[in-house]
Amino acid sequence: MTMPDKAAGAYRTIGEVSRDTGLPQHILRYWESRFAQLRPLQRAGNRRYYRPGDVALVRRIDILLNQQGYTIRGVQKLLAAEQPEPAPAAADAAPAAINLGQLVAIRDTLARALAQDR
Repeated sequence: MTMPDKAAGAYRTIGEVSRDTGLPQHILRYWESRFAQLRPLQRAGNRRYYRPGDVALVRRIDILLNQQGYTIRGVQKLLAAEQPEPAPAAADAAPAAINLGQLVAIRDTLARALAQDR
């Protein structure tokens, strides 16, 4: 009895990824140590669960290394160069320009609304 295919967004075990890509499990584990971008979820017992993005990255790394002739270091540089800049944290963003008069007006409006509810 064969198992039905998983949904496109389902997490995959390392065995499923290995079977789908034709890559041995030890290669997948090695790539996790070499490529910072490849970080599947690890649960109890170190079971790995690959998200769809992780599987796509595994396929891309495989193509770069085994079909296009890149070295490990070359793929590392390529992936690092493609990483988007992190978005600024809320504390780093410019504060919204709200003056005291606007805040008082908002407070008064809320106070009236609460008084009407009672």
